[in-house]
Amino acid sequence: MNYGLDSRTALVTGGDSGIGFHTAALLLREGARVLLSDTRPDALEEAAARLGQHGTVHCFAADLTDPAAARALLAEAEAKLGGADILVHATGITGKQGDFLEASDADWLEAIDTNLFTAVRMARGVIPGMRRKGWGRIVLIASEDAVQPYPDELPYCASKAGLLNLGKGLSKAYARQGVLTNVVSPAFIATPMTDAMMHKRAKEMGSSFEEAIESFLREERPHLELQRRGEAEEVAAAILFLCSAQASFINGANLRVDGGSVATIST
Repeated sequence: MNYGLDSRTALVTGGDSGIGFHTAALLLREGARVLLSDTRPDALEEAAARLGQHGTVHCFAADLTDPAAARALLAEAEAKLGGADILVHATGITGKQGDFLEASDADWLEAIDTNLFTAVRMARGVIPGMRRKGWGRIVLIASEDAVQPYPDELPYCASKAGLLNLGKGLSKAYARQGVLTNVVSPAFIATPMTDAMMHKRAKEMGSSFEEAIESFLREERPHLELQRRGEAEEVAAAILFLCSAQASFINGANLRVDGGSVATIST
């Protein structure tokens, strides 16, 4: 399939590992030029070096919770790429877990700022250029938790639900000017973030890493019918499609890549 991405430019945040990294690899293989961003300079440079075999990739370290850093990243995208035709926003954290009553205002604000408001900053920065070109793709990475909240992850769940609303709103605001916005919602994907969760669970249970995953699937994700963690590459494939010319009539959607984990027919 020709995805129509030759000569397109892409800004991928949260790109030094996991879903962002594998999405960048697929975009590069399809001929796009990519600017990769994340917070850790060493890990980011290593990721960019690995991706360089697939095409033209640049990297720029930025903490997007800092408005000045976000502006600097957008300026880098303009300088290195001539602006971004595609934004894949994979920046995110798990945030405070546990009893709702033990989460402070600061815990909530951290999750909302990192998971939701960084997306606001990035979208606000790239949309003007996309409108001028009459073509753009924005893909926000939410979670199954956005529509199926878990009591011990409420700051994360609420911030991801905000991404669904943001994505739908942007899809209505700018589609007629050629900018299509969609959301991808993964569930329990093998990434450094879920690795950390499972290592913590294994320590608390006194079990192995693999046993922690098995018990989590059994006890916490009973509707994940495939009964395994998803792979970042599987999510990246869905994101690539939404970035492509082939997805020219998909706008405002929430594509769940969740192995069946969401137990309803809702979005």
